[in-house]
Amino acid sequence: MEIWRRNLYVLCGSLFVVMVAMSMIMPFLPLYIQQDFGIDDPHQVTAWAGIIFGANFLTAGLVSPIWGNLADKHGRKIMILRSGYFMSITVALTGFAGSLWQLLALRLINGLVGGIIPASTALVASSVPKEKIGWAQGLLQSFVTAGTIMGPLFGGVLAERIGFRMIFVITGSLLLLATLVITFTVKENFVPPEKKDRSSLKEDFQMIFSSKELPALFFVTVMIQFALFSIVPVLPIYISQLVSSEGEKVALWAGIVQAAMGIANVFASPQLGRLGDRFGSQKVLLFALLAAALLFIPQGLVWTVWQLVVLRFLLGLSLGGLLPSVNALLRRATPAHMVSRVYGYNNSFVSIGSMLGPMIGGFMAGYVSINGVFFMTSAFLFINAGWVYYSFFRNKSVQSTGSSGVE
Repeated sequence: MEIWRRNLYVLCGSLFVVMVAMSMIMPFLPLYIQQDFGIDDPHQVTAWAGIIFGANFLTAGLVSPIWGNLADKHGRKIMILRSGYFMSITVALTGFAGSLWQLLALRLINGLVGGIIPASTALVASSVPKEKIGWAQGLLQSFVTAGTIMGPLFGGVLAERIGFRMIFVITGSLLLLATLVITFTVKENFVPPEKKDRSSLKEDFQMIFSSKELPALFFVTVMIQFALFSIVPVLPIYISQLVSSEGEKVALWAGIVQAAMGIANVFASPQLGRLGDRFGSQKVLLFALLAAALLFIPQGLVWTVWQLVVLRFLLGLSLGGLLPSVNALLRRATPAHMVSRVYGYNNSFVSIGSMLGPMIGGFMAGYVSINGVFFMTSAFLFINAGWVYYSFFRNKSVQSTGSSGVE
């Protein structure tokens, strides 16, 4: 088997385990804050959940360009291992947090040492043939999403049996296991760049932001993440309102809702990736954004949890075309010796959107309504679709075959 193909399959399996672990607890963060830290006021719960969830992305966004620069100089695999081993420690320690401030501090530290997914994405992007990049990124995304399906389901069951704190310990153990597998199975034929291709962080910034394509894609990334993550801190509370009259277990239903979206995403991502390789990733990106924007509107109007499950499943079909399309366009616009640096910067924008989304969504839910957060998310996705059309179609700045955006 070709090395790039074996690496892809191993990373798919390992990231599946990573996401199973990470998603066992994060979707239930508001419930964890309520039950283990004695916060009863719904406004305080959603506000704290947004801050703590977003804290990880704040520090990750600050250090991602640094890790990307080091990865291009020393190899992508070493960055995967650095992230995996350190995250396994910090996540396990999170289960022993004695206060919300300690929980916040550990989330900030986790962001500093994290980055296993962007490092893996860069390794795949740097080794897969360009004509298969859309399919490869879609496949990787489908396994990441598959992990987010199983995680909430396991977490919902385990939370009822062992409590939220022990789930953090299990999460750290699974992260360690996945990192050990990558250590002994993934092979990277890394060739250090020539001296002329080495650059400082300041030079990286100047080269990347002097291009036309890359800043446009970064903006798309931050808008996608902001829109999608704005709903995270309020979704469990919203579900509890839908099922309260039926006396159902909220954590289990939250897992089912997450799973419905994830299952659809798993099936859609590779197929939409292939369509992007064939017809242009920017076309897939535009239509996926429009579909997602439309589907968020009725989610704020449902009156039963089953209606929400169906709508989240349909949303998952459209989400499969978002980040894989962005990653494919980034690779086609980037020279081989700068892949990790570009993905590092893009991960900073992923982190910015992922940080601001839950923070603003949590505060908006307290001052407007939970339903209003769904409508806000829809509006941002429509704005993003307009930006994609303006940047990639009207101005023709990114073609379906891609062009070198950094000279």
